[in-house]
Amino acid sequence: MTDVLPWRETRDGVELAVRLTPGGGANGVQGVAIQDGQPCLSVRVAAPPVDGAANDALMLWLSKALRLPRSHVTLIAGDKARVKRIGLRGAGLPDRLAALLAAA
Repeated sequence: MTDVLPWRETRDGVELAVRLTPGGGANGVQGVAIQDGQPCLSVRVAAPPVDGAANDALMLWLSKALRLPRSHVTLIAGDKARVKRIGLRGAGLPDRLAALLAAA
């Protein structure tokens, strides 16, 4: 695992930076990438970047991977960008994210 983390704790939970690769085969984490000097969790999803399908797939995948209700995973910024900011709410999120990254 890297010392540079793609998330930061906020008063509402965690804000996660994600670099999304749509149409990338099986859904999953590829590790941490540096995009424009910012660490991002690199995630690929099988869904194409059409009509928000890749964003929806990312939100659903994150909710399942982190064992969160879908309503606790929100897109804060980057709707049409490759790098997205995701808001996460729930207990123990830094540990859950660290485990997800370690499994990559």
